[in-house]
Amino acid sequence: MTSQPRPDTARKVVAAYFLSLDGVAEAPDQFLTTWDDETDANGERLIATQDAVVLGRRTHDEWAGFWPGSEIQPFADFINAVPKYVATSTPLDLEWAGSHVIDGGLVDGVRRLKRQPGGDIGVHGSISVTRALLAAGVVDELRLVVAPVVVGSGQRLLDGLSSIRLETIRSVLSAGGNLLVDYRVVR
Repeated sequence: MTSQPRPDTARKVVAAYFLSLDGVAEAPDQFLTTWDDETDANGERLIATQDAVVLGRRTHDEWAGFWPGSEIQPFADFINAVPKYVATSTPLDLEWAGSHVIDGGLVDGVRRLKRQPGGDIGVHGSISVTRALLAAGVVDELRLVVAPVVVGSGQRLLDGLSSIRLETIRSVLSAGGNLLVDYRVVR
């Protein structure tokens, strides 16, 4: 699944997360218990526009041990094939096809990616990376699946950030009760 390049516009950085109602993004497999056709189609729509992914080191290492052998589709085929740019200061220990260390720091590296031709750049599963990119004004959209549950503890996606204005560009309530909401970062 590769996207069509948008030669007339800069690439977008799109951060996508599963959240609890109280904003917890850590370990969504522990609280996202309802999966339905709308949630599935939402994920397919998201990755259909992405041709690069930015990951933090911990997420890269965890996913490199899981996704190459996974049959969870369509994400397994997508994440195994797409170029993965990893925010780390040390060489990667685990081999995973298409993985590259971001040169010159996270924010500058992602800004360089945005200037290259291509589709959207996804940020998945790396909370600290997303926070840093949001704080630097590099994220263009947040695409969230909000589960109808209060977890109470765990890393919250937006903790520690200064004020960021968002514009709702899409909002759907799935049959299972998940809120599928897309926001544009207003600059």
